[in-house]
Amino acid sequence: MSPALLLVQALNGLELGVLLFLIAAGLTLVFGVMDVVNLAHGVQYMLGAYLAVAFLPWCGSVWAAIALAAVASLVLGALLERLVFRHLIGADHLDQVLATFGLILLAEEGVKLLFGPAPRTLPVPALLSGAVPLFGGLHYAVYRLAVLAAGLAMAGLLWLMIEHTRTGMRLRAGASNAPVLAALGVDVGRLFARVLALGAMLAGFAGAIAAPIVSVDPGMGGPVLILAFVVIVLGGAGSVRGSFVAALLVGLTDTLGRGLLDAALIAALPPAAAHTAGPALASMLIYLVMAAVLAFRPAGLLPARGRA
Repeated sequence: MSPALLLVQALNGLELGVLLFLIAAGLTLVFGVMDVVNLAHGVQYMLGAYLAVAFLPWCGSVWAAIALAAVASLVLGALLERLVFRHLIGADHLDQVLATFGLILLAEEGVKLLFGPAPRTLPVPALLSGAVPLFGGLHYAVYRLAVLAAGLAMAGLLWLMIEHTRTGMRLRAGASNAPVLAALGVDVGRLFARVLALGAMLAGFAGAIAAPIVSVDPGMGGPVLILAFVVIVLGGAGSVRGSFVAALLVGLTDTLGRGLLDAALIAALPPAAAHTAGPALASMLIYLVMAAVLAFRPAGLLPARGRA
C-alpha cells in the first residue's frame, strides 16, 4: 500500500472513529448512569439522517437541516425518556432489550411508511464540495475533513461539559455509582432525562453529518450500533474518555486493517483467493482487537471510576 493511500485510509479511519464516538458516548452514558441497555440507539442515528433529509426541502440549507436534525433529535430523546425509558429503569435487562428492540421495529417501519424503502441522500454543502490534493496524486474530500473536524469539536465540547460543569460532575458520579448519587439528594430522574436527550442528540447529529456520505436507509442504524457496543466494551462502560480512545482504535483498525490485510493476502495468495478471504478476515479484526484488549484489561481501556 502506497503512503498516500495509507494516509487516505487513516483519515477514513479517524472519520469513522469520531462518528462512532458520537454514537457510543451517549450510549455509554445511558448504560453507565441509568443501567439501561438501549438497542434503539442506532435507530436514533438513523432518524438523525432522515430528519436532515426531511428538513432540507423546508429550510433550503444543508447547514440548517443538520442543525434542525440535531435539535429535533434532542427533543425526540426527551420524549422517549418520558414515554419509554423512564419505565425501564431498574427493570431486568431482558425487558430492556425487548422494549428497545420494539422501538427499532417501530422506527424502521415508520420511516418506510413516511419516506419509502428506497435509500435517500443529502447533498454535500456547496462550500465543502471540493477536494484537497494529497501527495501521490490522490485527493481527499473536503466534506470528509469537515466531518472529522465537527466530530472532534463536538467531542471537545462534550469533554468540557463533563469535566467542567455541575451536570458533568453528576454524570461522572452517576456513571461510577448512581445509587449513592441518589442518596446524596440529586434528582436522578432529571439527570436521567438529560442523559437520554444528550445521547439522542449526539447520535442524531452523527447521522445528520454522515448523511451526505452514506446511504440513508431504514437499516443504517444496525451496523453502527454493533460497532458502538464494541467501543463501549473496549473503552469501559460509563467512560466517555474510554469511548473516545476506543472509537478511534476501532475506526483505524477497521479501515487500515482492511487495506493492509488485503495487500498482505494478495502478496501471499492468488488474487481470486485473496479477494475472497480478505473481506471475511477483515470483518474479524475489530473483534480480535477487542478480545486481546479485554484479556489484559477486562474492565476496558479507561473504565469509569468505581468500575475498574
